[in-house]
Amino acid sequence: MSKKQRYRAPALQKGLEILELLASRTGAMTLSEISEGLGRSKSEIFRMLQVLEELRYLARPAGTEGYLLTNRLFMLGMEHPPVKGLMEVAMPVMHRLAAQILQPCHLAIPSEELIVVIARVESPGDVGFVVRVGHRRPIAHSTSGLVLLAFQPEEMRAAWLETLERKQVRYERKRLAGSLRSIATRGYACIPSEVVSGVTDLSAPILVRGAAIAALTVPYAERRRTRGLLRKSIEQVCQAADRISRELA
Repeated sequence: MSKKQRYRAPALQKGLEILELLASRTGAMTLSEISEGLGRSKSEIFRMLQVLEELRYLARPAGTEGYLLTNRLFMLGMEHPPVKGLMEVAMPVMHRLAAQILQPCHLAIPSEELIVVIARVESPGDVGFVVRVGHRRPIAHSTSGLVLLAFQPEEMRAAWLETLERKQVRYERKRLAGSLRSIATRGYACIPSEVVSGVTDLSAPILVRGAAIAALTVPYAERRRTRGLLRKSIEQVCQAADRISRELA
């Protein structure tokens, strides 16, 4: 018997499968849906759901039978030293940037085929489009994701694109390749938001040893006070991202 076979932990495996399944969905899932999604019996899944709920990894919205992930896993990840170090360096810079350009900003990191927002600073003004912490979006369908892809070694970029295809995330290869070349050449992205009309995403990479570990992004909404300042704001976003990169190095 191999070591792999000798040290299998079926209960742990089932628990992780449940967490991964729920992480891939946007809404709550019932016991029956989870059982069907994993190809396991309800009796196998029921006890694991109880334990995960007791440990606060899962929650059931009042009046429903569905299960949702809580932010417990996210908060554990935020305590991971590299992420915590990035946050400690980035947050003061992000606050200064928001005050300079009168716009909100957020920090996104890669997570398999997705980007995840790990920090945000709201606009000091009375109006601003805010992306919530924990927000996830396919890496090929977000400005932050395009920046992360554009500033990766070729092997890493190919691996991420392979993950997108394995997860059946649709994208146009030629269009994506052109966007990545343009972003890499300019050193930043300035792209109309796919989500909100009238918002332009400004994003620059946080670089460590030449590869992007995060993207600093501003969902720029032009207002009377900021009219005509888009170009200046792009420069300031790039300067802020460079400052974070240098401090991390």
